[in-house]
Formats: sequence, structure tokens, C-alpha cells
Amino acid sequence: MRRYHTGNDFRRAQSIAELAAMARRRLPYFAWEYLDGGAEDELTLRRNRQAFAELSLLPQTLVPCATPDLRRPLFGGTLPLPMAIAPSGYNGMLYRDADLHLARAAGERGLPFSLSTVSTSSLEEVAAAAPDTELWFQLYCLRDPGIQDDLLRRAEAVGCRTLLLTSDAVLLGNREWDRRNFVRPQQLSWRNKFDVLRHPRWLLQALWPQGLPQMANLAPYLPAERRNAAGAAQFIGQQMDTELDWNALARLRQRWPHRLLLKGVLAATDARRCAELGLDGVVVSNHGGRQLDGAPASLDCLPAVAEAVKGRLAILLDSGIRRGSDILKACALGADAVLLGRATLYGVALGGAAGAAHALDLLHQELRLALALLGRRSLAEVNGDCLLRSAPASLLPTGDVHP
Repeated sequence: MRRYHTGNDFRRAQSIAELAAMARRRLPYFAWEYLDGGAEDELTLRRNRQAFAELSLLPQTLVPCATPDLRRPLFGGTLPLPMAIAPSGYNGMLYRDADLHLARAAGERGLPFSLSTVSTSSLEEVAAAAPDTELWFQLYCLRDPGIQDDLLRRAEAVGCRTLLLTSDAVLLGNREWDRRNFVRPQQLSWRNKFDVLRHPRWLLQALWPQGLPQMANLAPYLPAERRNAAGAAQFIGQQMDTELDWNALARLRQRWPHRLLLKGVLAATDARRCAELGLDGVVVSNHGGRQLDGAPASLDCLPAVAEAVKGRLAILLDSGIRRGSDILKACALGADAVLLGRATLYGVALGGAAGAAHALDLLHQELRLALALLGRRSLAEVNGDCLLRSAPASLLPTGDVHP
């Protein structure tokens, strides 16, 4: 049984798994499950980690590589590291102004930050707080074209030039833990209310004195009496366009003159259609195992997507990344970069911008070391020849708080 440091000082964490263990102690149970839970039996959640464990790295020896090159070309520019922070909703429940902290941590390292439609800080607030950060915006397709068009206008106005349309969450997955923890929307069960009182540090830092944060991007479209967490959640549920299809994506391509990526692609045929519509990239993603349980791991789908569109579209991958070696494996299978979700959320839940930065730095250090030990001088030298497929993984670290 692997032992992890579970104290309060996130700076002592030696891995993302240790950050997760600390975050689990800090957060009340309902907030932890919101952060770490998956859909139904969590088969896909676990598979996301198993897929990485089943790939072995095959090193070359006698290669001078003490300072490997970690830069990665993307969209005509160069990232210092092959990663960006993924969009995630309602982060203010983990730590006050979490989106602002995540944006600052990313910007300080020259990495992009993706803001969700259902974030607890607005586009304008994030742009003002982190003016040097490359800001990407994640869009849910909404029924009201006026609201959607205004969100796009606001994104353009703050300098956002990369849009990610999420296609795999027009209906919410079957997240049973959510119904267990709440007796009605935004109303915790008594058991969870008592548990909240057992976490005074979180209560004071995240909720006091304003209470649950609102979804700031949606606030301008809500009546004054509904500008709260419950009102915004009901609004986005009613507004989600369940008729989203390829024609809607084509219209968005015509409306948005900048970079456009489709997030939620697992099938190579879908990736080809994105290329035909003139998109700039795809995000190979199963929404972190929170939507269709039983779907394959994102990593399992990456080789076919890369074979179909590599060189025509930028290929990003999310879901299950916890180690720098995971990023290395994704790059070897054809990803240009990865999007980090839970890995940086564990950090921000513990220490705001400093906690998120620690998560990014851990992955940076691990990636640098793994690439050097692999015997490659740069990420450009990494490909499928660096990998061997192992037996089905049943040896994931037993100390992990959650796969």
C-alpha cells in the first residue's frame, strides 16, 4: 500500500495523487465527489487511468539528454510545455475565485487557460485578473441564439481567439453521487450539512460570507432574483441545445472567425468531419468519465484519431492525466498537447494559484525527467516506437485516492 502525505501543506506533495489525497481531506464530501466522481459504475473513469498504465515506455540508452526540449508547436506558435488547463465548471465551490487562480498559474508558465461557460468567474473578470494569459473559451451550444451570440461577442472582446465547443454534455451523465448528496437542487442532505461543518477551513475560504458562488458568465442573462447558484443551474439545464448537430457546428464555424475546436471527439470518423468543416482542432475526450459510462478511454481512441487527421487538425487529449509520463505517452500516440482537468483542480482546491502552480510544476518536472530517461532529446523525437503495450493493467497504485 503506497503511503501519501496527507497534511495541509500542499508544497510537500510529491505527485498529483498526493495533491488529491490532501484535497480529499480539505473538501467536504459533496464537493470532493463533484470534483472526483464519474458516471454510474465509473468504468470509464477507471479506464482512463488503466489505459495509461497499460503502455510501457521503451528507452534508448547512451543518449545525451540532460536538458531535453519540451516545447511543442501549436496553432502556428510554440508552447513551452505540451499542456493547457482544461475548462471545468463551478470551480468556485472548491476555492474562492478558483478560475482566476488557475488563469494566473497558467499564464505565469506561458500556458493557455480554458474558461468554461459555467465558470464562477466571468470572461471579463478572468481577462482583467490575468491579462498576460492566453485565454481560451469553452462554449455549450445554447437554445437561445441571442445569448450564445452575446457570449461569443464577449469572448472576442476580451481577446479570446480559441473556442472549444463541447459536444458530449448536451445531456448530463448519470452521476448518482449528485442525487445522493442533495435532497433537491442546491439543497444538501442533512448528513452533508453536518459534514460541511466538519470542514471550517473550506467553509470560511470558499463560502463565507457570500455563500455558494454563481455562474458568472450567465449572470447577465438571468433575472435579478435568479442570479444565484440554483437559478443558474436551472437556466443552463433549460438552455442546453439537445439538437446540437453537424449543421450547428457548421454555422458556428461561419460565425466564429478564429480558432475553433470540437471537444468530445472519440471516433476517427468524427475527427474527419471536423477537418472537412474547416475546424482547427479536436479534443479527444470522454469528459473525464463523467458522461457515458462504458465509453473507451480517451487514450484508447487517440491513435485512430491521429491516423485520420494528424497534420490537418491540432489534436489535444484530456481525461486521466496524472503524471508527466502520461503526457509523454499521449504525445507518442499523436497528441499535440493535453488539457489538464482534475490534476490542476486538486492543486487549486488546496492553495489557489500557488496550489495550481505546484500541480503544473510537478507535471513539468516529471515530464522532463521521463523524456530524458527515455533517451530522447526533444518531444519531436517521441512517437509510437517509444511505446510497448503491456498486459491489462491491474497494478495501478493502490494509494491513489481515486483512479
